[in-house]
Amino acid sequence: MKLSMPRFDQAPVLVVGDVMLDRYWHGGTSRISPEAPVPVVKVDQIEDRPGGAANVALNIAALGAPASLVGVTGQDEAADSLANSLHAAGVRSVFQRIAHQPTIVKLRVMSRHQQLLRIDFEEPFATDPLSLGEEVDALLEGIKVLVLSDYGKGALKNHQHLIQVARAKGVPVLADPKGSDFSIYRGASLITPNLSEFEGIVGRCADEAELVGKGLQLLRDLDLGALLVTRGEHGMTLLRLDHPPLHLPARAREVFDVTGAGDTVISTLAAAIAAGEELPQAVALANLAAGIVVGKLGTAAISAPELRRAIQREEGSERGVLGLEQLLVAIDDARAHNETIVFTNGCFDILHAGHVTYLEQARAQGDRLIVAVNDDASVSRLKGPGRPINSVDRRMAVLAGLGAVDWVISFSEGTPENLLRQVKPDVLVKGGDYGIEQVVGADIVSAYGGTVKVLGLVENSSTTAIVEKIRKH
Repeated sequence: MKLSMPRFDQAPVLVVGDVMLDRYWHGGTSRISPEAPVPVVKVDQIEDRPGGAANVALNIAALGAPASLVGVTGQDEAADSLANSLHAAGVRSVFQRIAHQPTIVKLRVMSRHQQLLRIDFEEPFATDPLSLGEEVDALLEGIKVLVLSDYGKGALKNHQHLIQVARAKGVPVLADPKGSDFSIYRGASLITPNLSEFEGIVGRCADEAELVGKGLQLLRDLDLGALLVTRGEHGMTLLRLDHPPLHLPARAREVFDVTGAGDTVISTLAAAIAAGEELPQAVALANLAAGIVVGKLGTAAISAPELRRAIQREEGSERGVLGLEQLLVAIDDARAHNETIVFTNGCFDILHAGHVTYLEQARAQGDRLIVAVNDDASVSRLKGPGRPINSVDRRMAVLAGLGAVDWVISFSEGTPENLLRQVKPDVLVKGGDYGIEQVVGADIVSAYGGTVKVLGLVENSSTTAIVEKIRKH
């Protein structure tokens, strides 16, 4: 399955559900309390993060998608903290504030990146059965996907009204379900229970075949478009009627904290579907995002550059020989990480010590080095009959194996000027003993504010000399 970075900026998503504040008290521990056998934490940092449905909206915004949020809070300092954090992240939030009832707060006491204690401040909200309906109706225009982020805290009591209103407008509905009655999600486009929640509805599944069978039956019973079961270290399974099951392995390299992983899955799914991705591709992107978030501490959002880099790893374009489309994606990601792009070009027919030294010097001019290689026909035009000695695929393979080289691409013209116009490197490097104004493409790079540098050549090292020596012997 080929993955690419969606156009999240054209994917508006509306999230409705239980918002909460995740509060962290950080501090060191150096002694045990004389009052009880517990560590004493000297708090030196307090951190607030949006949680629950607010974390889903925050994740969508972090991917670059327009995000709106409807939820219920108290009329208190915690609600103000939530509103301020969401506004700063670009999330449009509409809260139904209920006086005399506190905003839900999950307080975690942390020391040395370990959670020592969690304290919950919450009472289920006594909202009206038609709660949030008017707010959602007012915001649905122009929305591509509606997400129901249900934590069973009382904000969502009118699931069917919201699902039917969205379906009438042609808006897909994704639900992260809770509780022992999934019939409230009847007619949703997709629900995303974890394995424990799924088995709480259908009963224990002894193996994968039983999971698939019970999942397909649940799809029929509830008129669902699709079912995604997240299975922890066993990855996730996507089920649709009239389609074979899609089993995806877990992508996490190291699991540090699973807090908020479900929020990451549904937020990435929603943004990808809103951006026009097919469901299998959207699920694969969500799987990659979940693999990133479990390596972070606490409730965390996945940024677009992080997801883009994960896609590159998946597609094998993090380093090595690339096509133009892959290269442009890799460059976008590098620039998102404030990395400087260096470009050089040549035939590199027989790689020798001079080439290696020159490429190491070129790489030292920035963070990423692109080497553009003349294809076989252009080398023949430049060097004459009998050249190149090595075909372009072999020349690129050798270059890609050098530690100094990040990306290798070929070009067929006599000069790399067309490639330079598309790549727009920060630094253009060439080896030789001529002036900068003589470097091919210097005018192009200088015109947009890039830098052109000429590096010296290593003496007594040239492909032509090596070829002549071989011929004489």
